[in-house]
Amino acid sequence: MLIDLDRVPKEGVRLSRDFEFLGLDLVEENAVFLEPAHADVTVRLIGDEILVQGEVTARLSFVCSRCLTPFEFPVASRFDLVYLPEDIDALSEELSDEKIDQMFYAGRQLDLRTVVLEQLNLTFPAKPLCAPDCEGLCAVCGELIRDAKCSCQVKEPDSNWNKIIFPVRDKS
Repeated sequence: MLIDLDRVPKEGVRLSRDFEFLGLDLVEENAVFLEPAHADVTVRLIGDEILVQGEVTARLSFVCSRCLTPFEFPVASRFDLVYLPEDIDALSEELSDEKIDQMFYAGRQLDLRTVVLEQLNLTFPAKPLCAPDCEGLCAVCGELIRDAKCSCQVKEPDSNWNKIIFPVRDKS
């Protein structure tokens, strides 16, 4: 959805809309949308800067990276972004610390679909887990450890290494 910046009134534009994305659009390979992503967004112009504020909500299904079980992942994320005209950055050749968080737009349009997709992808965990204490699969038989169907004997590491004491001198 393109926002024509020349048509944005002084008070800004408020939008509430559903966005249909494909699983291929997401950074998480195994994510599946259970319902379309919804965004409530306000776009304002302040001089040449574009202020984009809003909230994105969605329900997705992820696959746990430990036990490979699908689980529901709700998203509710607020964002507050400022876009600067791209020609301001054209004069600079190097990326400084203060510029690392700046975003730029080109032309007189802003693609709101891209903004919402980016904010959605930023909410995803690096390693999706169905529960923080998920134990995963048994390394021997492949059964879910939490189901307690596994009766495999796993050898504990040799505890003799724990008995080694290194002498420490006091330098006082």
